[in-house]
Amino acid sequence: MKKAAKLISFLFLALMLVFSPSQSANEYFVKQHNSYVPFQKYYGSMDLVISGAKLKKDYSVKRPSVLHGIYITGWTAGTPRFEKLIAQAKGSGINAFVIDVKDATGYLSFESDIPFAREIGSNRRKISDLQKITRECIENGIYPIARIVVFKDPVLARHRKDLVVKKKNGAVFYDRSGLPWVDPYSKTIWKYNVDVAKEAIGAGFREIQFDYVRFPAVPSSLSLVYPANKSHISKADNIADFLRYATNELHKYGVKVEADVFGLVLSNKEDLGIGQNLEKMAQYADFICPMVYPSHYWSGSFGYSDPDAHPYEIVDHALKDGLSRLKKIHSKCKLIPYLQDFSLYHRYGIEQVKEQEKAVYDNGLKSWFMWNAANIYTFGAYK
Repeated sequence: MKKAAKLISFLFLALMLVFSPSQSANEYFVKQHNSYVPFQKYYGSMDLVISGAKLKKDYSVKRPSVLHGIYITGWTAGTPRFEKLIAQAKGSGINAFVIDVKDATGYLSFESDIPFAREIGSNRRKISDLQKITRECIENGIYPIARIVVFKDPVLARHRKDLVVKKKNGAVFYDRSGLPWVDPYSKTIWKYNVDVAKEAIGAGFREIQFDYVRFPAVPSSLSLVYPANKSHISKADNIADFLRYATNELHKYGVKVEADVFGLVLSNKEDLGIGQNLEKMAQYADFICPMVYPSHYWSGSFGYSDPDAHPYEIVDHALKDGLSRLKKIHSKCKLIPYLQDFSLYHRYGIEQVKEQEKAVYDNGLKSWFMWNAANIYTFGAYK
């Protein structure tokens, strides 16, 4: 009788776990994480109940061994253009979308439940349903990656003056776009951005891509003040420390972490004055995403007076430099370059995009992302 009673009790508890209201589970998430983070590595039955998905479908997705992705703004993701991009991607070989969750304006692309986001007013309803976006990606064979801009955050800077980068005279620093930056040394800012990443994971994003993981680029003659740097830590060590913190937190949820860097980071062995040093960042990030846009190299780079006219050569030289350095330190970190699918000094079409892709493949790499700020892509170049 005792065994039967125990069995009945066990079955009752199991049924309660599976069929109990999702509100209870959501309260658990809020109390434990301050964001909706799945407590399984991938979506399980409870996560499907919480997300509102049909239980007969499994929305978990394995990371493709090769990523061919395009960047998408939050505004685009929240409009019918998103469905059009999915349709174009399916016939082109594109299998990943890098979607803005927090962009360089400092605004989020969705209504966040993070108290700090509500406090500073960073919520924007660009995307009405973040989970719907990720499910739509996964249902169509597209791997969803959340892009989060970290230290260029005008919204946070306006609402928390104590966290702002300043000049020596105490005035707020503004970059060439007239925007303030927040202090990369501040642990408050670290936690906020990682909390955003956790919320994105809870909505179904399977990978996190941090951008503007750096200090503002300024002339060497301009000395800036970072209030939270009490221990006089170098810029490069601080950026590495942030990535260590972020990856330690996010690896708990079974996701990978990417860090965007300037293309020059692959060739410059210092930190460009912005804290981006390849060897130090590669200790912690799973992937480094160098923006090797030929148009962004100055005249004379790698011996070319007009780098934008040499898409293959510029990408090839940059990747060779970066891969050589990673090999020397036996790094497990991989490169996923951002390629140029936009026109600046020269018109870029199928030929120019394919030349960049060839440079990636000729260096033994297979994955890449394409950048176009307007989200207008040359899909014919990706097949």
